[in-house]
Amino acid sequence: MARNMSPNKVPMPAQDPEERNRNFSEVALGYTKEMAVEEAARCLNCRHKPCVDGCPVRIDIPAFIGQIAKEDFEGAFLTLNRDSALPAVCGRVCPQETQCEEKCVRALKGESVGIGRLERFAADWHRENACAAPPRPAPNGHKVAVVGAGPGGLTAAGELARMGYAVTVFEALHLPGGVLTYGIPEFRLPKDIVMAEVEALKRQGVEITLNTVIGKTLTIDELLEYGFEAVFIASGAGLPRFMGIPGESLKGVYSANEYLTRINLMKAYEANSLTPIMHGRHVAVVGGGNVAMDAARCAKRLGAEEVSIVYRRGMKELPARLEEVHHAQEEGITFRMLTNPVQVLDDGKGWVRGLECIRMTLGEPDASGRRRPVEQAGSNYELPADVVVIAIGTSSNPLIRLTTPGLETDQWGGIKTDGPDGLTSREKVYAGGDAVTGSATVILAMGAGKDAARAMDRLIRGERAT
Repeated sequence: MARNMSPNKVPMPAQDPEERNRNFSEVALGYTKEMAVEEAARCLNCRHKPCVDGCPVRIDIPAFIGQIAKEDFEGAFLTLNRDSALPAVCGRVCPQETQCEEKCVRALKGESVGIGRLERFAADWHRENACAAPPRPAPNGHKVAVVGAGPGGLTAAGELARMGYAVTVFEALHLPGGVLTYGIPEFRLPKDIVMAEVEALKRQGVEITLNTVIGKTLTIDELLEYGFEAVFIASGAGLPRFMGIPGESLKGVYSANEYLTRINLMKAYEANSLTPIMHGRHVAVVGGGNVAMDAARCAKRLGAEEVSIVYRRGMKELPARLEEVHHAQEEGITFRMLTNPVQVLDDGKGWVRGLECIRMTLGEPDASGRRRPVEQAGSNYELPADVVVIAIGTSSNPLIRLTTPGLETDQWGGIKTDGPDGLTSREKVYAGGDAVTGSATVILAMGAGKDAARAMDRLIRGERAT
């Protein structure tokens, strides 16, 4: 039985909205030791562990929470780290409310246990107290390659390293982390947290080779020829999508990928940054997911007077996490719901003047189960904007599939796999995460990396066909 029967989570301390919307420091400040112990005492330690069923990487959630309740914080971290290579990351950006916390029994009559907040606390406590790293596994004499140093690739690398494999991760950019580094802003996920997780993997024997574009610098076939016994493709979905409306080529229009990469990876928000980016007065962000929230909140921090989220459905249909929507609202972001752009307007000199939008209503549900947006004829109006950010999704970069004969892809360019193990149409080649599914969550990519790593191990040990 839980020692704390409060129906509500222990509140998470956070920066004041009027202060944080002018800086890039982390918004959520984390639990103190006392807060973490108090929140952990809300766990019922259910025998059937429904929360574990909601976790894509199958963390033993009641075990690590029980250790926090007993103030065995390092034990809690070690329990987490058995199943997650990136606990400090997941504690910050994983959508727990639709996964582990959604299954929590406490949510039946109140709020769920703050699983994500406790995961963050245990990981941060381990890092801040300089605890000894787990012993490096003994080599098993086999080597494997991972393409992409994002959450899926890093998770697969960590799993394989723990099994004794010599793992080399090939990353196209000059820093590891993938979307954790270039996509998620500093105020949600500080980059020193990401680099600390990467360094922990390096201490376990993972080698990371940067500035290497697979499909150009090296091909998948060359990796196999060089002695790698299996390859896991976790190259993500970094190819931005646009709406296909007039004016998207005007100066001042960004894909969310470019906008966030310039800010997060190249530090465009710093006063001495060499990376140019437009600091618009009126910024319109088209889309309603987490990426759209990130872009809008960044624009506000860059000094925009007004930032608008432009989304063709209503507030209830927003795909972004509720926490991110709440934070954006607190920070002064305007939500223009049931609105769809039909044209980016030209100022006559090739720059953005605004967005021509049309108002929408919601009709019958579409294939996703959400009500289909329908245009209201004659409801067009102009929204002032000097910067427009398109955040409507991404797809896989075609470079790998174009240079890997026999690698099958679906109609959207995602790599086809045979079941949850991630095996592709090419022998010894596995894939997972956004490269397969299109843009999804960090934790789902991690789950795919974990499954593929175990499948690669079975392959190399001769327990299944190629």
